[in-house]
Amino acid sequence: MSDDRTTVVVITHNRRTELLRTLEHLAELPEGPPVIVTDNASTDGTAEEVARRHPDVRLLRPGRNLGAVGRNLAVRHVRTPYVAFCDDDTWWAPGALSRAADLLDRHGRLAAVTARILVEPRGTEDPIVEELRNSPIPGPR
Repeated sequence: MSDDRTTVVVITHNRRTELLRTLEHLAELPEGPPVIVTDNASTDGTAEEVARRHPDVRLLRPGRNLGAVGRNLAVRHVRTPYVAFCDDDTWWAPGALSRAADLLDRHGRLAAVTARILVEPRGTEDPIVEELRNSPIPGPR
């Protein structure tokens, strides 16, 4: 069930092990999304391992730590209608990207979709989920 509507963007800095695990999970998604990683000047071999193990991942190496701005750099390279962000130690559940894209397709004025965040090892819901759920953005004025 390949779905070419969403690109996944990940930023990282010196978290090789976590990022490689995340990329394995993303590679197993039925949507088969393109993935762009911004490596924020890691010194632990992160970029080299990503290039070696995941040649299909677009790897950006700005040469310095851009922090969260690394996401903006990656978004400039996105060629799909939608972008999904994840951290270097998180990933999307199978089918979640397609469901989000379906919502965005059906509701043309919808600009963002947030996810239900489950924390390992027990799969408990992150407390931020309830906060996001109960703090709606007001509609257009």
